[in-house]
Amino acid sequence: MTQSVFAAILGVPNVGKSTLLNRIVGEKIAIVSPKPQTTRTRVTGVLTEGETQFVFLDTPGIHKPRTLLGEGMIKTIGEAASGVDAAILLCEPHDAGLAPVGEFLERLKKSGVPVILCVNKIDTLREKEALLPIIAKLTEDYDFDAVLPISAVTGEGVDELKAELKKFAVPSPHFFPDDAVTDQPDRVIAAELIREKLLLTLDHEVPHGIAVEIEQFSTREDSDILDISAVIYCEKESHKGIIIGKKGATLKKTMTAARLDCEAFFGCKVNLRTRVKVKENWRNRAGFINSIGMFEQQ
Repeated sequence: MTQSVFAAILGVPNVGKSTLLNRIVGEKIAIVSPKPQTTRTRVTGVLTEGETQFVFLDTPGIHKPRTLLGEGMIKTIGEAASGVDAAILLCEPHDAGLAPVGEFLERLKKSGVPVILCVNKIDTLREKEALLPIIAKLTEDYDFDAVLPISAVTGEGVDELKAELKKFAVPSPHFFPDDAVTDQPDRVIAAELIREKLLLTLDHEVPHGIAVEIEQFSTREDSDILDISAVIYCEKESHKGIIIGKKGATLKKTMTAARLDCEAFFGCKVNLRTRVKVKENWRNRAGFINSIGMFEQQ
């Protein structure tokens, strides 16, 4: 008898949602950076252990949207949180409370979705005893189905989290092949790996105004070399110069790192070509957002 459990991973920006997803499935399928709002769309991760298939929906950080892109991200969170078997809410030990996610907690409560609170980044605490008052504070206003201290970086508490999620599994066929780790198209993964390296390289407001579109993704007939051609969009001409760098040095360094990540993920040699284009205020242009398919895999 096989069973499955769908779980949405929720939380404010930079709380470790994507790091947790990668830790659970055992492979890097969601990009990670210290920049807020790194995750823009829903990322599905799959883990099959015996008769149980876990399907995780990683979501953008809960925030107050200021652009059409931001509004799309918030909509993505709501869609991911509806119809799942359980929700995982991540917070950090130093969080004073859960007010920023209160609206989503109320939605989950009304819909009857079980919520597991995970206090992440416990590896940053000097004394684990400090968790007791933290958990007491965080659970004052909401009756969670379980509360777990975890570390997405070290993996501490992840087995306990899977054990809790298993309680909410329902008898069903597996929705994905047992060896699958994600349902994301290869083009999307390539675009995200490129964007991650840009996030890690660039400072200030530039990363938030960047989008990546894959124009070509094909394997050569006479070899196993994968040709990837991408367009990097930014919102200002000055940003284009920053991305490219002096004599192209910044872009070359960043794309070398992106190429290596692509080769590691796809398991073959990659020929990566990129160009940078300016698309002013694209985050508020619904037509452009739709044209590059940012939310079409939802």
